[in-house]
Amino acid sequence: MVELLFDAGALLGESPRWHAAEARLYWVDIDAHLIHRTDPETGATETMRLDGPVGCVAPRAGGGMVAGMKDGCALIDAWGAAPRPFGPAVLAGIPEQRFNDGCVDSAGRFWVGSVTTDKANPGAMLFRLDPDGKLTPMIGGLLTSNGAAFSPDGRIFYHADTPTHALRAYDVDPATGDLGEGRLFHQFEAGKGRPDGGTVDAEGCYWSALWDGWRVVRLSPAGELLQTVELPVQRPSMIALGGADLRTAFVTSAGKNLTDQERAAQPHAGGLFTFRVDVPGLIQPEFGG
Repeated sequence: MVELLFDAGALLGESPRWHAAEARLYWVDIDAHLIHRTDPETGATETMRLDGPVGCVAPRAGGGMVAGMKDGCALIDAWGAAPRPFGPAVLAGIPEQRFNDGCVDSAGRFWVGSVTTDKANPGAMLFRLDPDGKLTPMIGGLLTSNGAAFSPDGRIFYHADTPTHALRAYDVDPATGDLGEGRLFHQFEAGKGRPDGGTVDAEGCYWSALWDGWRVVRLSPAGELLQTVELPVQRPSMIALGGADLRTAFVTSAGKNLTDQERAAQPHAGGLFTFRVDVPGLIQPEFGG
């Protein structure tokens, strides 16, 4: 059963990341420039306000976070600390782009992609940020980089360019972080939701939140649809698996750009939702770990 954990009214809720050591869920409201930290036992939520959009966050080895910001990546040394730029400001001077979705691989590297508002020109990219600050372009020609997640053994990288309705899978060398050729993993039907953020569970199945699709889905390692969970909001944006047993799903959502009629049909748009799953998630690696 899907439950509303926190009625946040987020404009663009995103990037839920379970922090096992703290037993807290970190997540962001990109357009409101907020990072949230939620206790799932009570729903109590602490909030940090930043000076600009924050597309995604992930825990950092030794404490704090790594974040994808407007122009580049940043380190946040402790809760409430100001972000400090880390690595090149690769999107500086590109006003139509900002960083969006990201995740950390088993070697502690941060894979983070951008989104462009110029939908006529696919200029967004996926990058890999190494712990030494080196930023490497990995995939180009994108509109909305999303869905970044790794298989349990770290050898498959999942990724979506959301407007294409397609999820792709890439072979990856865990030691070097090099990507092989991509292949179609799952093609969603047009007009019934687009793949936004995702995560992988302990069986190697991929969960995808479907923007404008009112649902999240679970796909087998072969890309077959195994499970659908309907949600009371039109725009689920990303899913994470966490909680004490890693069997609680957390789903962020967005409430911006809805018509009055759409808003009336989903009064909790922008909320943080939960439901229980049968297969646990994975402990998420930390940046630099």
